[in-house]
Amino acid sequence: MAGERILVVEDNELNMKLFRDVLIATGYRAIEATTGGEAVGLAVEHSPDLVLMDIQLPDADGVDVLRRLRTDDRTAAIPVLAVTAQAMLGDRERFLAAGFDGYVSKPLNVGELIGTVQHHCGGSER
Repeated sequence: MAGERILVVEDNELNMKLFRDVLIATGYRAIEATTGGEAVGLAVEHSPDLVLMDIQLPDADGVDVLRRLRTDDRTAAIPVLAVTAQAMLGDRERFLAAGFDGYVSKPLNVGELIGTVQHHCGGSER
């Protein structure tokens, strides 16, 4: 299957299914992780083109996982988007200031998700 590889880090099964379905339908390949530790290992192993990072994970905070990715030369340049239900005034700016390359709020707006993913994967030709 052609298309960019996107690592989805999400511990909620229904959210993961939605991500998977949307990404596959738009021509991307989904790699799935449910914990921060698993995410780091899969990022090193697969060198995805993009990471969609849930902020509240069972074993780690998504910001901490981002820091781990940024300090490893093998994963430091991978774009990482914060995906979170934290959507109060200032949250987007806080996550961008923490080093995320973008922000997607939950509940997911499929159009926003696709547009943001396409923007960070180099185009909207899909």
